[in-house]
Amino acid sequence: MVLGKSSGWFSVLEYLAEGSLGSVMIGLVFGMASLFWLRFIYNDTLTDFSLALTVSYIAYYTAQEEAEASGILTLVALGMVFAMSKDTHRAGGKQSLHEFWEMVAYIANTLIFILSGVIISQSIFSIGNFDDDTGRSWGYVFLLYIILQVARTIVVFAFYPALCYFGYGLNWKEAIIIIWSGLRGAVGLALSLSIKGASGDPKYLSAETGAMFVFLTGGSVLLTLIINGSTSQLLLSLFGMDALSESEETMVNYAKNQLLRKAEEFSRICSGSNNPFDWMTVGGYATCIKDVCEDTVWPPCTTNHGYLEIDDMKTMRVCFLKATREAYWSTFNEGRITKSTISVLMESIEEAIDLAKQGLHDWNYISTHLKFPGYYKFFSGRVCPPWLTRWFVLKKLQDSCHICSAFIHAHRIARQLLLDYTGDNGNAAIVVGESEVEELEARNFLENAKNSMPEIIHQTESRQVTFSMLKSLDECLTDMEKDGILTEKVLLHVHDLLQNDLEKLSRSPPSVRIPKPGDVLSIHPSLGNLSPAIQSDLERSVTSMLKTPDCALYTKGSKMTSVWLIGNGSVRSKRSPFPIHYPVDSTYPRGSILGLYEALVGKPYLCDMVTDSVALCIEIKLESIMSVLSRGNGVEELLWKECIIVVSKLLAPDMFKKFSMQEVRSIVDERSVMNTFSSQEVIETSHHSINFLLSGCLRDQSTGQVIECPAMLPCSILSESIPSACTNITGESSGSYSYSKYRVVTPARIVRIDISAA
Repeated sequence: MVLGKSSGWFSVLEYLAEGSLGSVMIGLVFGMASLFWLRFIYNDTLTDFSLALTVSYIAYYTAQEEAEASGILTLVALGMVFAMSKDTHRAGGKQSLHEFWEMVAYIANTLIFILSGVIISQSIFSIGNFDDDTGRSWGYVFLLYIILQVARTIVVFAFYPALCYFGYGLNWKEAIIIIWSGLRGAVGLALSLSIKGASGDPKYLSAETGAMFVFLTGGSVLLTLIINGSTSQLLLSLFGMDALSESEETMVNYAKNQLLRKAEEFSRICSGSNNPFDWMTVGGYATCIKDVCEDTVWPPCTTNHGYLEIDDMKTMRVCFLKATREAYWSTFNEGRITKSTISVLMESIEEAIDLAKQGLHDWNYISTHLKFPGYYKFFSGRVCPPWLTRWFVLKKLQDSCHICSAFIHAHRIARQLLLDYTGDNGNAAIVVGESEVEELEARNFLENAKNSMPEIIHQTESRQVTFSMLKSLDECLTDMEKDGILTEKVLLHVHDLLQNDLEKLSRSPPSVRIPKPGDVLSIHPSLGNLSPAIQSDLERSVTSMLKTPDCALYTKGSKMTSVWLIGNGSVRSKRSPFPIHYPVDSTYPRGSILGLYEALVGKPYLCDMVTDSVALCIEIKLESIMSVLSRGNGVEELLWKECIIVVSKLLAPDMFKKFSMQEVRSIVDERSVMNTFSSQEVIETSHHSINFLLSGCLRDQSTGQVIECPAMLPCSILSESIPSACTNITGESSGSYSYSKYRVVTPARIVRIDISAA
């Protein structure tokens, strides 16, 4: 369009696609190729430098010159690939590479200024009529400078109300500093140089116009550097914005006192020297601590206790958070955590510093990143391949555990440092207390992860222990090198072997071993007692699924199709199975078999079952359960006894929630008796036991009401804790029971659990 060509919608879209999508694709291709190359390199800083510089230049040249795409977008895509990969520039090479690119940027910035000056000078001497318009050209430069300042003023004050309300806030002094400190530099000069390079055709852009672009840009840059740059500090001093606050003054005095203590320690060491020296000469150069020195002569002597006294709670919390941040960086530089983990931890520190007046809030930010996003439920569905589900879910859980471990480690270090520097300070004690509360929440998360998926904790701990061991071996090798025990050839050989082990740990950390369905079935207390042939048939027919939290296994009233064995994690019940409203908050941990009762009686699902954590769920089809029941040999009795565990927690949650899964199973095994009754039989319940109607139908002899399965028959031992409405009654409920005799309407199965000693 600039060159006078007409373009339709299709050509515009084609140009945008080539310039944007094409550039991104080129960057991705070069990035993936570089990562593949880096897989064969470990802790080689020189190769990292060469590869980063070469790939960046070749990618830019390919996109800009050969593919006629955007070289800048290509480099952005290339950098994103490097940033998102955990295999990019490991160990100490990260810091060296950062310093390398800083030096390259400085050199490029300097070259742009030099090149701009040369081109401006060359243009002045090459354009014949430039001398005649010198005054006008400089007038345009000053006019452009004024326009830039006015434009920046308009923009800042136009958004001033929004800047005051959102983010960090803004006052009028800061707004003036923002306006005045807007310097122009290398970016503007680089753009003007590109225009100068495209000039030369009188039809579109003459050489004189291109030279004027460079001259005006260079002039505005020169004026902003000379005028704005040299007076910004004066403006800060005029507004009092460079003055130290009261808390900062306290820190300055503390730092000086620490230096004074160090000088006193040094003076004691030097006092025993036989070589004469003049203490007054030495003290004359230590003017930084003279104002806190109590003596007028040297060597100095101080009686200061050496503790930092901070009365401002915000400053105290900021100091603690900065110490935590340094602990995070130390852990990251040692290779204990990945780049994605350190990113979340650093963001939590920045967020907490902004909210330091209200308390320590770094855990609040971290806790939001520990939760599984809603879209993770897609991976728990049947449409997603199991291997992909395991990769995404386990990766998320591993990262969460690494974040919590690093959080606990850093907070411990920061608390100790805070106490070392502040001593017995009331504000420090408050901050330490807030940190301990947050650490407790992090520990609870790790404990829940350990209970739901212990393999994750084992993998995390194994990786940490392995890394610590290899680092200790590296330190031992360094000590032997310093002592000169090993020859250079032997040292290099052992060092390469150790680096190979570290590389193996970094690229292939210990994997998480998820139990196989056959292993879960074989170790189950009930299913493990089945014959090997039955276990083999079940193993071939089951499906293993890894479910994320709040993922529904089945819903109340839906058709019974599968039985779920919980291999790891926990599941909770929702929505009462009774006609009336009754809260159901029972949790079913590892080893629970859900839906087994419904399969045995042929009923729809009684309630909603949702995962309470990451859970390994083994799905057993209804056909497989029916096939197992047909085998006989006590299988039906074993399955009925197993389903009592879930039914008891479902029908009597207040009674059984205080027992663990193992305790409930022990109570059912040792204190339960199951009986079947024919029609018209009369049964009487015990007042010291719980009776569950598992199948069939009963009629209350006193009220005539019909009780259908599943139901809990009332007893005196539960009269205070379990509402009488817990029974599944057809007809009007009287709200109390004075009789415990029932007549069997249809053949019934009743289990009695003696809990008098429980």
